[in-house]
Amino acid sequence: MSFIEENVIPGNYGKKFTTDAKDLNEFKKIKDALLKLDGVTEVIFESHSEPIIFIVHTDKVVKVDAIQAKVKLLNLHAVPTGLFFPLA
Repeated sequence: MSFIEENVIPGNYGKKFTTDAKDLNEFKKIKDALLKLDGVTEVIFESHSEPIIFIVHTDKVVKVDAIQAKVKLLNLHAVPTGLFFPLA
């Protein structure tokens, strides 16, 4: 695996994850847990997609494994799917 696949890099980039969370309460739990990780600045859910996607933005390098571990503590899953590239 490459550095970019194993980490969320800071800046306008982010990383997309899919999750098995189904309702607003679970989304909030994931967001609250991830925002406690050092470096995570924003968690955005795309609840209109199937499976549910969320995007994590950071202000420093954060390991994908750390994100997955935080979500797993909630008895949910986070599977990285790729980079998020913002529009201009």
